[in-house]
Amino acid sequence: MKTFRDLLVWQKSMNFVTVVYQISKTFPNEELFGLTSQIRRCSISIPSNISEGFGRDSVKDYLRFLNIAISSLFELQTQLEIAFNLQYIIKEKFDELYELLREIERMLSSFIRSIKSNTNNL
Repeated sequence: MKTFRDLLVWQKSMNFVTVVYQISKTFPNEELFGLTSQIRRCSISIPSNISEGFGRDSVKDYLRFLNIAISSLFELQTQLEIAFNLQYIIKEKFDELYELLREIERMLSSFIRSIKSNTNNL
Protein backbone atom coordinates (compact mmCIF):
# COMPACT_ATOMS: atom_id res chain seq x y z
CA MET A 1 0.00 0.00 0.00
CA LYS A 2 1.53 3.27 -1.13
CA THR A 3 -0.85 5.81 0.33
CA PHE A 4 -3.90 6.13 2.55
CA ARG A 5 -5.91 6.73 -0.64
CA ASP A 6 -5.44 3.03 -1.44
CA LEU A 7 -7.41 2.06 1.69
CA LEU A 8 -10.98 1.07 0.85
CA VAL A 9 -12.14 2.18 4.30
CA TRP A 10 -10.76 5.67 3.62
CA GLN A 11 -12.45 5.77 0.19
CA LYS A 12 -15.82 4.71 1.62
CA SER A 13 -15.57 7.19 4.48
CA MET A 14 -14.74 9.97 1.99
CA ASN A 15 -17.85 9.08 -0.02
CA PHE A 16 -19.86 9.12 3.18
CA VAL A 17 -18.76 12.71 3.89
CA THR A 18 -20.34 13.76 0.60
CA VAL A 19 -23.58 11.99 1.49
CA VAL A 20 -23.64 13.64 4.91
CA TYR A 21 -23.20 17.09 3.38
CA GLN A 22 -26.02 16.44 0.92
CA ILE A 23 -28.38 15.19 3.63
CA SER A 24 -27.53 17.88 6.16
CA LYS A 25 -28.29 20.61 3.59
CA THR A 26 -31.94 19.77 4.16
CA PHE A 27 -31.78 20.31 7.95
CA PRO A 28 -33.53 23.39 9.36
CA ASN A 29 -31.53 26.63 9.31
CA GLU A 30 -31.61 26.83 13.10
CA GLU A 31 -29.48 23.66 13.18
CA LEU A 32 -26.69 25.17 11.05
CA PHE A 33 -24.44 25.81 14.08
CA GLY A 34 -25.76 22.85 16.03
CA LEU A 35 -26.51 19.40 14.71
CA THR A 36 -25.63 20.20 11.08
CA SER A 37 -22.18 21.45 12.01
CA GLN A 38 -21.56 18.60 14.45
CA ILE A 39 -22.60 15.89 11.98
CA ARG A 40 -20.39 17.37 9.29
CA ARG A 41 -17.38 17.63 11.61
CA CYS A 42 -17.77 14.02 12.72
CA SER A 43 -18.07 12.74 9.18
CA ILE A 44 -14.94 14.66 8.16
CA SER A 45 -13.08 13.34 11.20
CA ILE A 46 -13.30 9.72 10.06
CA PRO A 47 -11.27 9.87 6.81
CA SER A 48 -9.12 12.69 8.21
CA ASN A 49 -7.92 10.58 11.13
CA ILE A 50 -7.37 7.54 8.91
CA SER A 51 -5.13 9.62 6.66
CA GLU A 52 -3.39 11.49 9.47
CA GLY A 53 -2.55 8.26 11.26
CA PHE A 54 -1.17 6.81 8.05
CA GLY A 55 1.45 9.53 8.02
CA ARG A 56 2.69 8.83 11.53
CA ASP A 57 5.99 7.17 12.29
CA SER A 58 4.78 4.47 14.63
CA VAL A 59 2.12 1.78 14.65
CA LYS A 60 1.06 2.96 18.10
CA ASP A 61 0.34 6.45 16.72
CA TYR A 62 -1.47 5.00 13.71
CA LEU A 63 -3.70 2.91 15.96
CA ARG A 64 -4.44 5.94 18.11
CA PHE A 65 -5.69 7.86 15.06
CA LEU A 66 -7.70 4.88 13.82
CA ASN A 67 -9.34 4.68 17.24
CA ILE A 68 -10.18 8.38 17.05
CA ALA A 69 -11.74 7.72 13.63
CA ILE A 70 -13.92 4.93 14.99
CA SER A 71 -14.91 7.09 17.96
CA SER A 72 -16.03 9.79 15.55
CA LEU A 73 -17.98 7.16 13.63
CA PHE A 74 -19.85 6.13 16.80
CA GLU A 75 -20.54 9.78 17.59
CA LEU A 76 -21.87 10.25 14.06
CA GLN A 77 -24.19 7.25 14.43
CA THR A 78 -25.66 8.89 17.52
CA GLN A 79 -26.06 12.28 15.84
CA LEU A 80 -27.78 10.75 12.82
CA GLU A 81 -30.17 8.99 15.17
CA ILE A 82 -30.90 12.31 16.86
CA ALA A 83 -31.57 13.85 13.42
CA PHE A 84 -33.91 10.95 12.67
CA ASN A 85 -35.70 11.35 16.01
CA LEU A 86 -36.18 15.05 15.22
CA GLN A 87 -37.60 14.02 11.84
CA TYR A 88 -34.83 15.72 9.85
CA ILE A 89 -34.15 12.41 8.10
CA ILE A 90 -36.82 10.00 6.85
CA LYS A 91 -36.65 6.37 7.98
CA GLU A 92 -35.54 4.95 4.63
CA LYS A 93 -32.67 7.44 4.36
CA PHE A 94 -31.67 6.90 7.99
CA ASP A 95 -31.58 3.13 7.47
CA GLU A 96 -29.44 3.58 4.35
CA LEU A 97 -27.02 5.91 6.15
CA TYR A 98 -26.84 3.66 9.17
CA GLU A 99 -25.99 0.61 7.05
CA LEU A 100 -23.27 2.52 5.20
CA LEU A 101 -21.80 3.60 8.53
CA ARG A 102 -21.99 0.06 9.90
CA GLU A 103 -20.05 -1.15 6.86
CA ILE A 104 -17.35 1.47 7.48
CA GLU A 105 -17.36 0.52 11.17
CA ARG A 106 -16.80 -3.16 10.38
CA MET A 107 -14.02 -2.33 7.92
CA LEU A 108 -12.30 0.00 10.35
CA SER A 109 -12.61 -2.45 13.26
CA SER A 110 -11.19 -5.22 11.12
CA PHE A 111 -8.34 -2.97 9.97
CA ILE A 112 -7.49 -2.09 13.58
CA ARG A 113 -7.54 -5.77 14.61
CA SER A 114 -5.34 -6.66 11.65
CA ILE A 115 -2.75 -4.03 12.53
CA LYS A 116 -2.77 -5.12 16.18
CA SER A 117 -2.39 -8.75 15.17
CA ASN A 118 0.49 -8.01 12.81
CA THR A 119 2.17 -5.92 15.49
CA ASN A 120 1.86 -8.72 18.05
CA ASN A 121 3.43 -11.17 15.62
CA LEU A 122 6.59 -9.08 15.18
